[in-house]
Order: sequence, then structure tokens, then C-alpha cells
Amino acid sequence: MQYRKDRNGNDLSILGYGCMRFTRKGGGVDVDKAEKELMAAYNAGVNYFDTAYIYPGSEAAVGEIFARNKIRDKVNIATKLPQYLIGNRAALDRYFDEELSRLRTDHVDYYLMHHLTDVAMWEKLKKVGILDWIAEKKQSGAIRNIGFSYHGNTDNFLKILNDHDWDFCQIQYNYMDEVAQAGRAGLQAAAAKGIPVMIMEPLRGGKLVNMLPEAAKKVMADSGRGWGPAEWGLRWLYNQPEVTVVLSGMNSLEMVEANCRTASEALAGSLTAEDLETLEKVKQAIREREQVNCTGCRYCMPCPQGVDIPGIFRCWNTMFIESKSEGRSQFIQTVGLTREPAFASQCIKCGKCEQHCPQSIPIREKLQEADRALRPLPYKIAIKAARSFMLRK
Repeated sequence: MQYRKDRNGNDLSILGYGCMRFTRKGGGVDVDKAEKELMAAYNAGVNYFDTAYIYPGSEAAVGEIFARNKIRDKVNIATKLPQYLIGNRAALDRYFDEELSRLRTDHVDYYLMHHLTDVAMWEKLKKVGILDWIAEKKQSGAIRNIGFSYHGNTDNFLKILNDHDWDFCQIQYNYMDEVAQAGRAGLQAAAAKGIPVMIMEPLRGGKLVNMLPEAAKKVMADSGRGWGPAEWGLRWLYNQPEVTVVLSGMNSLEMVEANCRTASEALAGSLTAEDLETLEKVKQAIREREQVNCTGCRYCMPCPQGVDIPGIFRCWNTMFIESKSEGRSQFIQTVGLTREPAFASQCIKCGKCEQHCPQSIPIREKLQEADRALRPLPYKIAIKAARSFMLRK
């Protein structure tokens, strides 16, 4: 196992265990199976385990497994404050104390504000006293490192990143999301500030393994490397020294073994020009299903009306690359839940964007098509309700 440093010089395994996808049994977590898998990872050198308040049964399972095996002081636990449920200062302690109880511990090594999509969510937490609360918990040792997990656009990520002295952050990032969400720009901005970056969804929840088109699989096979889709995805991340930990939701011993082997072999800067070209061909094979040839270059931005043009097109393409539900889910997170509305319906067809598009996309026309696909009536209602809840003052 290889390790990279946190801000305090502590070694973190470059492979982290994502504890959201434990096997279920009888309505709960199959703790015995999860124990075999977690301990196999621990014995292979994994020392970073990521869970959250809202992962059903996960915190309790992690706490039980670590207590059974007496390894709490040898691992790093990361869990998350359900910020979307916080309405006052008292709630901060209530949820945190419940998490400590579930985890059978007196401290959390890496604590995150969960699922921020807009700087407004962070501002709301500040109004209920989060800054003083963080300071108190860090002074007492109950929280060792403070961070946030993020699912919005790059601009809002940078605002949150620069608004506090964070110890770490967590972003969705993979070779298909290089310019989406926080993206490479966010990764590099965090690294420039010396902030460790934990990666979630390195394989898009397995979709970059199980849903690859045959043409993409053939490109990988023809490379002669002998790496499977998961290994290609992980190696692309480990190749970047700005990446600190890559989380994988492992739920089989075979997966643990394979991912630990990759994390023991993949060095930063080790991919060759030929390897990177292979991945470009893989991405092209995946993108053949796209509806619009948007590269996310953002030359069309900013839109005078606030429309997130590249964000909308990326989500529309995801509907056809992966699934309708995934594209719409990404749309809700990255476009639908920004404090300032960014919908295609705001477009006044001024045409400024089309004057700067290197791909000559008929943006005004395509935005309307994308909006119809991404926001059928049930989703319009759901987004309105979600905005009322998540962005409430």
C-alpha cells in the first residue's frame, strides 16, 4: 500500500474504504461479511474509512467492526455532518453525539460538511454557529480534521474552498468528470493551498466498469497493459499527485484484493503518453452516445442570464451515456440546487454564447432540448421542493 500525507504529515493510504455500499441482509448491513472485507483491506494497509450519518446502518457497522477487532486507534474514521438537517446550534451537537455513539468512539479523525452544492449552504451553517462549533470540537480533540464534501459547480467549490481554513475536502472526480463539478480546476486549487483532496465516485459508482460500451473495452484490451476498467480508472487518479485518497465502495473480497494491489503499484506520474492516449480513446468511445458535442471548455460562459450552459449539456449527455435517472440526478445536484437559478428556461436567446463556442454548437436550440429532457414535470416539482428545503435561509 502506498501513502500520501495529510496537512499534519500523517500517512493516509491512497486507497480509502467507502462504507456506503455494504452488502445488505435482512433489512440491515451484513456486518459479518462487511467485517471480512474491511479487515482484509486493513490488513493490506488501508487506514482511511469513510462513512456518513445518512448511510443506512453504516456508522454502526463500522463502529462494531472496529471495536470487535480492537483497531480503532490504528485507523482513520471519516464521517459527515448532515448539514441539510441542521436548523440551529443544538442540532450540531445532537447529530455529532449520535455519530460518536454509533461509531463507538470519542473522536472523528476527518469530519465533513456533507453534500454541499452551493456556497449558500455553507453560509447557512455559519449563521447557526458552525465556525465556533468547529473550533470547540477541534480544541477538545473530538474532531481532528475538518472538511467538506462537494457536488456543485466549480465556481461555488472555489468560493467554499477559499472561505475557511479547511484541513481537507472531498470531490467527485474521475476521467469522465474532469471538467464537471469541482473538476481538475478544483483539485488543483485545493492542492495549491496544501489541502488534501479525497476522491469519491472514482468509477462513477461502478458505471465506468459495468456500463462501458464494447468499443471502450476493446480499446483497453488492445493497449496490451492487461488492466481492467477499474484499474484504468484508479490508475488515472493515482497518476495525479494532487490526489490524496481515492475512495472505493468495495463489497467483495475480490474487489478489495484487486484495488489494494493497484494502490500498491500505481505511482504518481507513471502513466505514459500512450496510456493517456488510450484513455482519450476510451472517453471518445463513451461519448459517441452524447447528444451534444460540448467539451466543457466554458468559452460560452458567463451567460448574461446565469444559465449554466456546460453544466446542463453535461447532464443531458449523461442521460444517454449512463441513464436518464443518473443524468437528471446530476442535474439536480449541480444545476438545480444552486442559490442563483441556472436553468435553460432563463435563456433569452441573445446568442452571445454561440459567438464563442469552438464546437459551433447551436446552443440556444440545444438548451431547449436539454431542458425538456432533464426537467419533465415531475422533476420540475421535485427540484422546486428540493430548493425550498436545501436552500432555505
